[in-house]
Amino acid sequence: MKAPIRNAALSLIAISTAVALAACGSDGGSASEKETGPKIGVLLPDATTARWETQDRPLLKKNIHELCGTCTIEHGNAKGDVAMQQQQMNSMIAEGVDAILLVAVDSRSLGASVRKADEAGIPVIAYDRFSEGPIAGHVSFDGQEVGRLQGQALLKAMGDQVPGGQIVMMNGDPSDSNAVLFKEGALSVLDGQVKIGKAYDTLQWRTEAANLNMSGAIAALGADNIQGVYAANDGLAAGSISSLKANKVNPLPPVTGQDAELGAVRRIVAGEQYMTVYKPFLPEAAAGAAMAVAAARGENLDRVAEQEVRTSEGKTVPAVMLTPVSVTVDNIEDTLVKEGVYTIREICTPDLGAACETAGLT
Repeated sequence: MKAPIRNAALSLIAISTAVALAACGSDGGSASEKETGPKIGVLLPDATTARWETQDRPLLKKNIHELCGTCTIEHGNAKGDVAMQQQQMNSMIAEGVDAILLVAVDSRSLGASVRKADEAGIPVIAYDRFSEGPIAGHVSFDGQEVGRLQGQALLKAMGDQVPGGQIVMMNGDPSDSNAVLFKEGALSVLDGQVKIGKAYDTLQWRTEAANLNMSGAIAALGADNIQGVYAANDGLAAGSISSLKANKVNPLPPVTGQDAELGAVRRIVAGEQYMTVYKPFLPEAAAGAAMAVAAARGENLDRVAEQEVRTSEGKTVPAVMLTPVSVTVDNIEDTLVKEGVYTIREICTPDLGAACETAGLT
């Protein structure tokens, strides 16, 4: 069904795929389905950020199977390791999957793997993060808008300490194309309004790295000289806040976040974290699944994607770009609860009873 060049590509990479095959698992159906239905690879970047395994993976599985009852899903998680994700890509190409949904650990390093898949006739959908190489489509949010929402919320929370207040910037992993966009968006709002006392790039988005970096910032700047913390996601916010508390910074400065993790929502209710950015998982997973199924069936992606983005190679491809939402204690109920992400019972643990009542979460 696919071109002869694909067979050549498969034979070249088959030898090096044993380890990666062991790292991938199947979310497929019956044996007969596996023989007759399309096969879709889903490659996630890490287990550090909770959303990938707790939200995206089950939602993608559900949506793919609703659209394609005979589809088989091959799943892999790179655990933040570029080489492992490259091996997983190779194994899926060798296995002859019909499409790959990729969240790249490192968008630049995965470019060659995307090109190899394209040469084998396998379309790659860049999910949530952009990837270099000849991708067939893209599903994500406006990364710069995420950063702008974070920056605007931080300035609002700092109040009369703007202009001139000093902040610490806890940025994400620079190998993640989204992290670059978040940072650009935030700086477009923060530049000229605050003093950036310390700024850190956090490899693999590690919470413990944010904790160590925040301790270093406190030692360098002084506990009383930090009026705000730009944390690019909720994991970095958690590490920063734990360091601030361990160093007895009181009151805590406002801290931003992203991903609307349950722990972050609870910290917002408790007054420890000021905000998070909610990127609705349901529409993103629905769009990603629709694009992956269409690609696996050899259908035109234009029917499921009305927007376009330009790839690193200059080609325009179909895209679905969704709108992020800023969440503070004032709109948790109207966003996360209303949309069914969490129930009030899940958010309001016994120790948060009084805070939840104050927030109107009853």
